[in-house]
Amino acid sequence: MTRVSPSFNLGRIAFYSFLILVTALSVFPFYWMYIIGSNVTAAINQFPPAMIPGGRFIENLIKVYENVNFNKALMNSFFVSATLTAGVLFFCSLAGFAFAKLNFTGRNMLFAFLVGSMMVPAQLGLIPSYMIISKLGWLDDLKAVIIPGIANAFGIFWMRQYISSSVPNELLEAGRIDGCSTFRLFWSIVVPAIRPGFATLGIITFMGSWNDFLWPLVVLKDRSVHTVQIALKNLNGAYYQDFSMILAGTVLATLPILVIFLLFSKQFISGLTEGAVK
Repeated sequence: MTRVSPSFNLGRIAFYSFLILVTALSVFPFYWMYIIGSNVTAAINQFPPAMIPGGRFIENLIKVYENVNFNKALMNSFFVSATLTAGVLFFCSLAGFAFAKLNFTGRNMLFAFLVGSMMVPAQLGLIPSYMIISKLGWLDDLKAVIIPGIANAFGIFWMRQYISSSVPNELLEAGRIDGCSTFRLFWSIVVPAIRPGFATLGIITFMGSWNDFLWPLVVLKDRSVHTVQIALKNLNGAYYQDFSMILAGTVLATLPILVIFLLFSKQFISGLTEGAVK
């Protein structure tokens, strides 16, 4: 029987203790958010701080719905995030496939320009983008949030790198010999092979779109098209802020992205670690 050294046991205990501590620190903000959302606003300044949930969560949620049309905002956010994610997955993977596996003039130069554009802050394009959306007549329309973000440099870069490492050239050559067109190669061979990459990019895109605040605030003024982040902003009063009500609404707004992450967490981790072990 192999004997385990005491130092090995101590190392495992220290490692798992560290993981438990990091997990607790990660979960605590969500727990604290629920605690304040289920208490009165005065609990946020209480000392010692409240650590046990109260019984006013439903009451605070009712106040949220009395102040804003929260269900409509949730539906708007889900529609925008789902549509945007589907568009990003399709167009970015298509462009990533072209950069990774197709030879065309200026490919490396275009890819270098694309990567360089990632260093430009998105805020610099706020005014030109607003002028274009205004000229198109898309203000107060969800298209104004969906169309500008339907493809992005990071998504193309991510899919290009993933396809380069996950799809062997020999597989594509075999498809060409069988008579597949370029798009058929992409759809029938590349797409099934990069599902973990899809899951990773999809979660990042969905969460980014769900939490986006600045651009929707600029182009969506009508309350009927407000997303959930703007609805939460509208809960702030001019002279008084009901933090319990705001955080109760924040808990409700956070649940969908937590569910999405839990559903696709396995594929997300697989996509991040793909290629780390040969």
